[in-house]
This record gives sequence, structure tokens and C-alpha cells, in this order.
Amino acid sequence: MAEEQELDLVEISPKADPPVCKVMDYKKFLYEQKKREKVLKAKTTQVVVKEIRFGPNTDDHDYEFKKKNAEKFLKDGAKLKAFVFFKGRSIVFKDKGQILLLRLAQDLEDLAKVEQMPKLEGKRMIMILAPVSKK
Repeated sequence: MAEEQELDLVEISPKADPPVCKVMDYKKFLYEQKKREKVLKAKTTQVVVKEIRFGPNTDDHDYEFKKKNAEKFLKDGAKLKAFVFFKGRSIVFKDKGQILLLRLAQDLEDLAKVEQMPKLEGKRMIMILAPVSKK
């Protein structure tokens, strides 16, 4: 039948008893399958993580500037990784770094929720903020 119609005989389910076969154009079948996979892949969202770096003694003006950038990132739907980098002996000011990160979380509470509270990892204190879903 397949040769008469100049099509291919494609085995759909080989484990069935009897095996299920279909008369179709195999090239067209592969093309449509790739097309479906491409549409599914396009629907998946890519998680973007933006980073903002502070020092333990970051000035108010610098803080406000970086906060504006953080707001922009969160509005675009990206996660935010804010961290305070301690150089040399500035590791003594761990509490200043934590206060700075908590202040940022409080200022951005309408745009983001804290995914990970400030935590010291080596010479960095890291906090992760995720954008609040718009309902």
C-alpha cells in the first residue's frame, strides 16, 4: 500500500502486539516532530541571574545607584545576586555588610522576595533575591 501511494511505512509502536505501523511521508513526519520540539523549547524560560557588588563601606549615593540597577533587573524578570566583597582586613565589618544587604532587601521588598538570606561564603556575603510574580 505504501509503495502504491509513494509513501513510507513507519513503525509507530514496535512493542504493541501486533506492532502498529502507519503509511506516511517519513521526511514530513521528522520535520513536524522537530517543529514541535522547537516550539516546546521556545516556551521554556531561561533563568537569568544578575549580580550587584557592594563593599562593606559603600556610600549612600553608590548604594542608591546600584539599587536603581537592581530594580531594573528585577522588573526585567531576572534574579538578583547581591553580595558584599570583603578585601583584606575589612572582613572585620561583617555586620556592616549584613546590614547593607538587609537594607537592600527591605528597599526592594515590593519588587522581590528574599530567596536566600545573607550568608558569608569565604570573602563574600551573598544574598539572592527573586522577582515577585505579577498577578
